Amino acid sequence: MSDQATRVLLIEDNPGDADLVRLRLVEGNSAVEVNCVERLADGIASLGLHPPSVVLLDLNLPDSHGAETFRTVLAHSPDVPVVILSGQDDEALALKAVHQGVQDYLVKSDITSKQLERAMRYAVERQGLLRSLEITRKQQLEFKNQFLSHVSHELRTPLTCIHQYVTILLDGLAGPLAPEQSDHLKTVLKSVNQLHAMIRDLLEATRAESGKLRVEPRCISIGELVQQAVTMMRPIAGERQIGLEIGLDNRIPLVYADPDRILEVLINLIDNAIKFTPLEGSVIVRACIVEADEDAVYVSVSDTGRGISPDAKALIFERLYQDPNSVDNNRSGLGLGLFICKELVRLHGGKIWLASDPGQGSTFTFTLPVYSLAKLLSPAIVHEQRLRDNIVLVKVELTPPSKTARGNWREVWQQALETLRRCVYLDKDLVLPPIGGSAAAQTFFVIASTDLQHAGIMMARIRGQLERNQELKACATLVISAVPVDFAVPPADTSLDEQVQAVANRVTEMIMCSMTGQPASPGNGQAASNSIRQVQSIPKESS
Repeated sequence: MSDQATRVLLIEDNPGDADLVRLRLVEGNSAVEVNCVERLADGIASLGLHPPSVVLLDLNLPDSHGAETFRTVLAHSPDVPVVILSGQDDEALALKAVHQGVQDYLVKSDITSKQLERAMRYAVERQGLLRSLEITRKQQLEFKNQFLSHVSHELRTPLTCIHQYVTILLDGLAGPLAPEQSDHLKTVLKSVNQLHAMIRDLLEATRAESGKLRVEPRCISIGELVQQAVTMMRPIAGERQIGLEIGLDNRIPLVYADPDRILEVLINLIDNAIKFTPLEGSVIVRACIVEADEDAVYVSVSDTGRGISPDAKALIFERLYQDPNSVDNNRSGLGLGLFICKELVRLHGGKIWLASDPGQGSTFTFTLPVYSLAKLLSPAIVHEQRLRDNIVLVKVELTPPSKTARGNWREVWQQALETLRRCVYLDKDLVLPPIGGSAAAQTFFVIASTDLQHAGIMMARIRGQLERNQELKACATLVISAVPVDFAVPPADTSLDEQVQAVANRVTEMIMCSMTGQPASPGNGQAASNSIRQVQSIPKESS
């Protein structure tokens, strides 16, 4: 195969078969180094320590049998070529193995030295070719993404200019317009908006493919987001004489999601439903919980449109896919909306799917994780199977002046949140997800497994790190405070999970009271005066 010895890992538990394979390898013209193991587990360990040039694999081992054997090897070392040596001439199994990544399938009783040498050489060469093709594919994909991103960014500037000047003309700021001129400009504006939406989707899809699409989950009410999305889309539905309704389960808990991103998903799904629903049809947006899956909230958008064929259903979430039977002159786009929705839902740890039959309408459903403060708190407040003795709630408030640009402010508070997460001890403290939608002022809460005295040290560290951000220091008022989380000593028969849930309930109550400006009720088992003790707030120095 080459002047350099080929390292062969032989995974074979039958000593006679192992000796036969060694003999065939020695009879060949190539230099080989053979390492033989009898169990799959030993073979996997050897692959990790000393990756061979090729693996010769028996399928029936003491700790693994059949197709699962080669699947395990391929999963652990996808870049190492595998040649199966089987005692059975099984054509179906051989095809399955090759389709799943195995390079060759040989029957032991028929093996000759030349056949084995040729199979190994071809396996190594094919595997190298596959690696080269994969590297080339990734390079082409990266180049394509960079090109699309660059072109999209370059197109946004002239489009913005066109939009601004057309708007000036339509508003009559450059003089009166004839009705016909106004109609022509509205057509131009509609096309500009459509092109702008395409560019936005193209950028989002490029970010998704390159792993740069980000979500900033927080504790939110999905019902409020559904109401907001329907309110935004109702004028469009009204123009097409389509009913747009809401169905909300009153038992829906809070969810852990990025409000802006989920609003984007809802608007995309509702917009599609309206587009593909005939006049006087209906669209309904539902949110509910399912008893069989208590950790998720189910959100669906249903329409009374033409439905989607089985062939299209299999491809509907693919990038750039458009159902050829559902596209006409009024429904143009790039076929990226559902792909972006799928990626955004995936980043939230949810799933999205479609139920549809031709002529029976369509229902798109996605899931979002339920916000469980107890699950988030447990690693920070539990030590050696018991609650920590002291827990403090630290509050960090950032308030911008009214003159601060909203767009810049979002970047500022997101940087502050990242800084805050670097200021805590990962095994003892927890920065809680932001609560509610994006707002002008931002309030962050930290659960610290310490007492008030040591919490003061943490607050000083947080202040020092945040004020190193000059942009934040220049445009925000910073106030940091802390209060102990007072909770009752649990009865002896209370499980640890129940104790954590009780602390989570108390923390939730304290946060809600803090957000509304109301004093929290004293916790059970401690004096009221202790529940409202507070480390002195540290107002930002005036500049």
